[in-house]
Amino acid sequence: MTGSVVVGYTATDAGADAAALGARIARSLGATLHLVIVLPNEGTRNAAVPPERAYEEHIRSQARKWLADAVVRLPQELTRSGHVRFSESFAEGLIAAGEEFGARVIVIGAAGGGIFGRHRLGSVASELLHSSTIPVALAPVGTAQQDDHVIPRVTVAVGSRPGADALLDEAVALAGDSGVDLRLVSLVPFDVPPGLDTGAIRTVGDTHGQEVLAMATELLPDGRTAAVEKAPGDTVEDAVANLTWLPGEVVLVGSSRLAQPRRLFLGSTAAKMLHELPVPMIVVPRTRNEAGER
Repeated sequence: MTGSVVVGYTATDAGADAAALGARIARSLGATLHLVIVLPNEGTRNAAVPPERAYEEHIRSQARKWLADAVVRLPQELTRSGHVRFSESFAEGLIAAGEEFGARVIVIGAAGGGIFGRHRLGSVASELLHSSTIPVALAPVGTAQQDDHVIPRVTVAVGSRPGADALLDEAVALAGDSGVDLRLVSLVPFDVPPGLDTGAIRTVGDTHGQEVLAMATELLPDGRTAAVEKAPGDTVEDAVANLTWLPGEVVLVGSSRLAQPRRLFLGSTAAKMLHELPVPMIVVPRTRNEAGER
């Protein structure tokens, strides 16, 4: 299940961050990397002002040059290519490219103005996280400046809400195909109904963690291990801040239960995690597509 990696590219720092994360994921998986620039199609232009043909060709030529320059800078051992696509929106064009190339993940960078090493969602990310059928990887600000060649570990934040099985399957597949170990962080203490005493919450979390660990261990290929790590803290933000993160690792979270089947929607827990998370986050649809593939 190699598939490919699609990067939403722009000739900006965010585009460089997305390309760097895409390269890291593609190298780890042995996957093909596709850089995609999405330009507005004719339907989104102002009909009252007909486009100047020379200007249109200039924009296309500039996009192709940006892609050529970016592809050359990517690691030479990767199978990589650049593509210009046209769509009514950047996010819509990326989803179409992801489906065209059979992508396992779509990668995008943070919005401008973010803090180094942290996430900041822009309009494209927000649209993708409301509509994509494919997992979306969010690259923190400054990813391109990190010397992380492969994914050293996969962390998955598991809970008990709908979509947990699909999330675990995706995390196991990513860890197995990357040849790395899997860390399970239980979010059950943040999922339980309010009013439970501390002892009951701890018992629920420990039991759930062991159940998920058993499933993950059974699914992982030989030679790879899974481990449960408790997230210390009374809030999601505290838990994320107190966990130890390896340079270059990724964390997978599930889409909100509010999402439509096979669609993404960033839930409140994942949104809180983003405030403190220093590593890339991959948001996974809560159900698989019809073919059971990515």
